[in-house]
Order: sequence, then structure tokens, then C-alpha cells
Amino acid sequence: MSLTGLFLIVFLLVHLIGNLQLLIPDGGEAFNLYAKFMTTNPVIKFTSYGLYAFILLHAIQGWLLWAKNRKARGGQGYAVQATRATGTNAGIAKRMGALGTIVFVFLFIHMGQFWFKMKIGDVPVQMYDGVEANDLYAVVKAAFTNIGYVLFYVISMLFIGMHLMHGFQSAFQTLGLNHQKYTPFIKFLGNAYSILIPLGFALIPIIFFVKNM
Repeated sequence: MSLTGLFLIVFLLVHLIGNLQLLIPDGGEAFNLYAKFMTTNPVIKFTSYGLYAFILLHAIQGWLLWAKNRKARGGQGYAVQATRATGTNAGIAKRMGALGTIVFVFLFIHMGQFWFKMKIGDVPVQMYDGVEANDLYAVVKAAFTNIGYVLFYVISMLFIGMHLMHGFQSAFQTLGLNHQKYTPFIKFLGNAYSILIPLGFALIPIIFFVKNM
């Protein structure tokens, strides 16, 4: 859970950097060329299959752990609540199974909206200086000017942020990377990451929607 979680945490940063190209005022050229590179470069394509496997593995491991813990206490809630997390993180820690399931459902819908459409060829094509690229920008624009999808996306980022808030620190703790000197910084970094990364993702559809009102 920790290793796959840390891999996915790093991926989120890389994915956000790529998505920020959607905000470049060039009609989508930078984003479409970036998307073409990401889907045609053999090294990145191989890595992407590893990413899909890690998402499934992380989700399956989470569900198995949830089921194992529930079975261990006879399907009942804890008689005494005891957790190493405190405050807000303690409440999130007790709901990580539900949060993870919500995030998985979001990823399934999100990939169906963009990745699957590109794979079946349901995306227009643009030419940029002789380079042919799928106009994924047009697909994103259509989704991010739909108030229903924008609300769904932004609310999903809230759940992802909560999932990250516990998962980031928990991953280091599970791997034994605890130290009186460094743990407070890891906690601060995790909380900051859990706010800034989902916020960055959420701002993109909001900006699209406001610009096209």
C-alpha cells in the first residue's frame, strides 16, 4: 500500500504539471502536443501500463485490508477507538476505505471521459506544423464547460485531498521512516501537498467554466 501510494502521489504532481498546459492561451496546441508525446513515447507508454497496474493494485490492497480488519473485529465497529493519527487525520484514517472507493470511482469515470474516448478514436484531429495530434483539448473543454462535470470533478478533488492527507504521512510511517526530527516536516509537507495538488487540479475546470460562461 505504501509503495504503490507513494508512486501515485508522485504521478499526481507530474499529471498536474501536464494539465496546467491547458491554461496556455494557444487554442490547445501545447496540451495536444504534450498529450501526443505522452501517448506515443514508448518509455512513457510502458510506464503508463505500470501506472494502471499500480492503481488497481493499490485499490485491491486497500479493499483487502479493509475486509481483513472488519473480519478481525467480527464486522463490528471498534469498542475502543485507538489510532496513531490525531485531530482531523484521525477522522480521515477511519474512513480511508470509503474515501479510496470514491477516488477509484472518480478515476474510472475520468478515464472513460478522456482516455477511453482517445483510444476508440472518438477525438478530432489537429495539425501543428505538420504534426498530427488528437485534439484532446476540445474534449477537455467540452467537459469543463459542463457545470455537472465541473462540480463532480471539484468535489472529487476534495475527496482526493482527504485521502492524500492521511495516505502521505501514513506511507512514510508504514515504511518505518519516522524520526523525531523529520516527522513534523513530513507531516507539514503531506498536509501542504494534500491541499495544493487537488486545489491545482480543481482550479483548471473552474477557470475553463468561468472563461466560457
